[in-house]
Amino acid sequence: MSFFDVMNLLGGLAMFLYGMSLLSDKLEKIAGGKLEKIFEKITSNRFKGLFLGIVITAVVQSSTATTVMLVGFVNSGLMRLSQAISVIMGANIGTTVTTWILSLSGLDGDNFIIQLIKPVNLSPAILLIGVIMRMMSKHDRKKDIGGILVGFALLMLGMGTMTESVAPLQDDPKFASMLMVFTNPVMGLIVGAVVTAILHSSAASIGMLQALSTSTRQFTFGMALPILLGQNIGTCVTALFSSIGANKNAKRVAVVHLYFNVIGAVVMMILYYGLDAIFDFAFADQTINGFSIAVVHTVFNLVTTALLLPFTSLLEKLAYMTIKDDPNEFRVEMPVVLDDRLLNTPGIAIEQTRSVTNRMASISKNTISLAIDLLKSYDDDKAQMVLMDEDCVDRYEDSIGSYLVKLSGRSLMQEDNKKVSMMLHAIGDFERISDHAVNILDSAKEIYEKNIGFSQSAKRELDVLFRALEDILDLTVRAFSEQDLSIARKIEPLEEVVDALCAEMKNRHIIRLQEKTCTIEQGFIFTDLLTNVERVSDHCSNIAVNLIQISENSFDNHQYLNELKKEDNEEFVRKFDEYSIKYLLPKI
Repeated sequence: MSFFDVMNLLGGLAMFLYGMSLLSDKLEKIAGGKLEKIFEKITSNRFKGLFLGIVITAVVQSSTATTVMLVGFVNSGLMRLSQAISVIMGANIGTTVTTWILSLSGLDGDNFIIQLIKPVNLSPAILLIGVIMRMMSKHDRKKDIGGILVGFALLMLGMGTMTESVAPLQDDPKFASMLMVFTNPVMGLIVGAVVTAILHSSAASIGMLQALSTSTRQFTFGMALPILLGQNIGTCVTALFSSIGANKNAKRVAVVHLYFNVIGAVVMMILYYGLDAIFDFAFADQTINGFSIAVVHTVFNLVTTALLLPFTSLLEKLAYMTIKDDPNEFRVEMPVVLDDRLLNTPGIAIEQTRSVTNRMASISKNTISLAIDLLKSYDDDKAQMVLMDEDCVDRYEDSIGSYLVKLSGRSLMQEDNKKVSMMLHAIGDFERISDHAVNILDSAKEIYEKNIGFSQSAKRELDVLFRALEDILDLTVRAFSEQDLSIARKIEPLEEVVDALCAEMKNRHIIRLQEKTCTIEQGFIFTDLLTNVERVSDHCSNIAVNLIQISENSFDNHQYLNELKKEDNEEFVRKFDEYSIKYLLPKI
């Protein structure tokens, strides 16, 4: 094997690895949010989890990516360990799809159809189409589809290059003597595991084995089997590294993945060599090709899954025995709501961030409701809840903001970019809403400690205003959580009504001061409440306007508001009149 053959082999491997990476990344990007919704439907039914693992791994073309995703889900508290185990088993079956695709490079025959689907003939055309789509298309989705085609073509061309580069080894006696080391199954197991661990891809290492076996025709079934089993063990390394720094349950996911493959390899070795000793398999010394390797790889994963699927609970116990809970650890390990591992699948990361942001919005709304209740009946425990919730919202803002900045640096589809932008705009407003809840709490505490009481007319007016405030908050949280523009368009007319109510109530307050039915001290608190309500409704307006503008690819909020409030805007006027009647202040 010459120097140039070695260079071709390394170049083919590089092409293969890059193609695999590009293919997997673009598939994950397109499927991203959909995968998260599928994962959410997982139940304790192990067969659903198994099927899910097969489908998702076949889609993203990487069992490692699926397992790392599972580590992230369990670490973030979005999935239980028991749910993840059957998905891991399905991922091992799903990854065999790649092996079958790679086996196409070994097709022989003069038939036109066979020649057409051979990678050496088909890949250049796919590559050309993919490059044209990436260069000419203006739409992100079409560019990503082009990326998938380019990745697939490079994968197959790399496979073909590796196959051609090792062809001279067929007649090399040194290579034949070197292969004798693989007659020792333990050495084959170790080599397969180490090579796969280094490449971080079982598909790449199996592809190399297929290329060698197809070109040299010197690998026998007996040699290839332990290498294949070792490759399944080596692919666990990435998930193990990914679990470093994660919580204990996430570490257990990686451990289960390792145990599944190790137990499967041990059982398969015992079965094969035990039966071979009894029956002396004739096929053990027969040469193996790429197609046969795909068959063996698939059979191994199917048999291992069939053996271990009924014992998922035992695998879970084994993981708990390996990663033990510390009996002296009194601190409760809190789930990490946003896991950096999910950044590798931006679509899923965005959906999870939306879920957390929706939770933040709900808590922010509840702080206002609690604070308003304290105005009517002050309670120290409820007051503490408002402060705790406000602190929680602050931490949410920091966590979500940092995570979204990281996400912004990834390659995102246009729709995903919109979602990130919406959340970045909204989290600041939700945080400020909770700050105003603390301001209302301070007013409630002052009323309680100084035994201050408002006049009956002031109380009735505040009741109307707070009903409008609760309504606008409810509309805002619903519009944001559901990404519903029709609800978002109801918010600005109500915000105008809230402003009008506050202005009218300030005028009435001045009249009460003049009539001496209200004191200066009462007036300060009353005015503070009105100011905080106005500010909260302003933040609701900001959220709604940004939601609408970003969805419609327009970013001039002032122009939008000016257009919205024109007298000829019948829908705005109709909603404003409707809210004005609904929140009519009582007569003086």
